[in-house]
Order: sequence, then C-alpha cells, then structure tokens
Amino acid sequence: MPHSRLIPSDRLADVRYEIRGPLARRAAELEKSGYEVIKLNIGNPGAFGFRAPETLRLAMIENLGASEAYCHQKGIFPAREAVVMQQQSRGVRGVTAEEVFVGNGVSELILLALSALLNPGDEVLVPSPDYPLWTAAVTLNGGKAIHYPCLPERGFVPDPAEVAKLVTPRTKALVIISPNNPTGAVYPQAVLQGLVDVAEQHGLVVFSDEIYDNILYEGAQHVPVATLSRRAVVGTFGGLSKVYRACGFRVGWLSFSCGAQGDKDALKPYLLALDLLASLRLCANVPGQWAVQTALGGYQSITELTAPGGRLYQTRAAVLAGVAASPHLDVMAPQGAMYAFVRVRTDVLPQFDDHAFAMELLENRHVLICPGRSFHWSEPNAFRITLLPEADLTAKVFARIEEQLAEMAG
Repeated sequence: MPHSRLIPSDRLADVRYEIRGPLARRAAELEKSGYEVIKLNIGNPGAFGFRAPETLRLAMIENLGASEAYCHQKGIFPAREAVVMQQQSRGVRGVTAEEVFVGNGVSELILLALSALLNPGDEVLVPSPDYPLWTAAVTLNGGKAIHYPCLPERGFVPDPAEVAKLVTPRTKALVIISPNNPTGAVYPQAVLQGLVDVAEQHGLVVFSDEIYDNILYEGAQHVPVATLSRRAVVGTFGGLSKVYRACGFRVGWLSFSCGAQGDKDALKPYLLALDLLASLRLCANVPGQWAVQTALGGYQSITELTAPGGRLYQTRAAVLAGVAASPHLDVMAPQGAMYAFVRVRTDVLPQFDDHAFAMELLENRHVLICPGRSFHWSEPNAFRITLLPEADLTAKVFARIEEQLAEMAG
C-alpha cells in the first residue's frame, strides 16, 4: 500500500515527456540484458560521436579558475554580451546584456519564462506537433496549452489566420518553433510575420525557440522572429546543445526585445520577475558559459555538417531514401533541425498505432523511436527519428523498420 504522503502531484496528470519515458526505460532494460539498442529517440549529438568544437573546450579549460564561485543570476557578462552581439548582427535592435538570461540549457529557461508569466488558467498557443517540454511547462505552471495545427499538406507550417482564431481573453503567449522539432519545417518569413502580427494585435508575448537556428539544409533560410516585431515582446531562445554539439555543457540563453515601437519600460516588471526566479536557483553552470563567446564569435562548423557531403546532410539523404523505398511510409524532407517526422500510410496500414509500433520495433528489432503522439500530434500515424547516426546505420534502421511494418501488414 503506497504511503499516503507519496502520491504524485495532480499537476503531473497531464504532463508527459515520452522522449525519455516508458519506451526509453524498456530500452535500458534490454541493454542490461545484453542487447544493443539503436537509440533514435533523442537529439543527443555526443552519443553518436559528434564532438563540440575544440575551441569551446579550450575556452572552458582556460577559465576554470574563474568558474568556482557563483556568477550573476543572469549569467556571466561575456556570455550575455556575446548573445547581444549575435542578435545585433542579425538585425535585432534594443537588446542589451540586461535583457539576456543564461540558463542550464533552454529547457530550464522555458520553465522559468513561463513560471514568471502565467497565472492559473492562462492560455499559451503552442504548435502541434510540438517539442513536448513546451506543453509540459505550460501545464506545470498552471496554464493551458492550446495547440495550433501545423499540417503535413502545408509542409507542417502553421496558418496565422487559424492561429488568430484560437486567441481568447486568457491567451498570454504564442510559441514559435522554427526550425521545428519534431518536423524539420523552417517557417517562411511571410508566415512568421503573420504570427508576429497576431501577437501584436492581441498583445501576446512571443516565445521563439530558435535552438536549431543554424542547422539548415538545401538553402533553407532561418529568419529571426525578433527582427519582424514592431512592438511585440519577443523572447528568443538559443543554446550550445545542438548547433555546437554540446548538450552536456547545459548552456542556453534567452534574450528579450520589443521592436522599434515597443515600450521597453513595460517589459521591466516581467524581467524583474524572471530575475527573481533566476536568483532562486542561484546561477547556471558557470564553466560552460565561458564557451558562449567563442561559440558565437568563432567559425560556424555546423555548415560543414549540413552541406552536401556533410554527415547530417548524408544521414538526411539516407532517411529520404529509406522512406522513398517503402510502400508504407511518407515524410516531408526536413529543411532544418536534426529530426524527421515520418508518417505511416494509413491507406496501407489502416490500423497502425504509433505507440504499439514503437514498442514492437524496440522489442523485435531493438530500435528506439518516438511515437508521433509524444509531440501532441493528434493522429496515431507518425514517429520521429533523429538524423544523428551515420548514414549507413540509418539505412540499416530503415531495413528493420520495413521488416516490422511488413510483418504488421501480413
């Protein structure tokens, strides 16, 4: 009989993060039993042999002596100033180090940003499919996530007019994820402008998750959302985890701007609330912060990986080839990020269930994927895989996927 005081909080009833959920726990059990599991459930570059640029490691080593004390709750000044310089180089005006917060990855900053903003019952517009932490963070902070559709027939790009129809008097914020996790969509400037216009018309805060900003393929262009704002408050998230292959450094940043016509003074109470929450956790990991200036100001080696012949590009090609060879699968070619959101043709497999398939693929073929509904996708017809393995391993994965699908088809 469970202890009466150890019952989990009711707030967790609607929170899920299946990227590290039951399937991942079952994969760990299989590994303990001696099986080798190919883990495509998480975008963790270091687990697939990627290394952070050497200059980042050297920057940390050279500043270890200055890393033993707590730093300012917002982060060390060189890191925050480097973010300011990056934003200025992209055309974002009015950002100073005072509007930049460094956190233990973007994940922590998402939680802090929503905690500082939301009251019980407040609504936040979140894309579907989404990176599930966004919905979880809204829920944990007493809010309600309202999902706006990003449909495959539109390349998983939202329609600003549809988003506008979801705004109510309780709506506080609009979340934009581009380049998108999990679909790989990169939103065109006109769509981003339309979303910013919706926010400005209704007085919404825009949270722009741009952690994959420089991971782009086939000429896709990333447009910083903050450059499109006239008066809307835009919080832009970035970090070392993906572009710089340094997930374990746990360094992310969040910068705020409000456009040329925005009221910067009106932003101050919110920034003070965020500063309070940052103070309560004392500070972010200090050693990793010393890598930010070097990362943002140095050579952008990610372009080698995403260009033709580069590792991410070649694995992306292997995914597209694997889907093209299958009578069961369909996919939109990822324009950015490091994932593919693969859909199963329900005209061929009408009874397909993403969760059941993911478990069967794990048990029978020892491949770990994420069901599409893990990302608040409404249909049980999709799964997400990462583009991080070598291309030849990805080809083997699709052979196993096809074997499992053929078995299901009978």
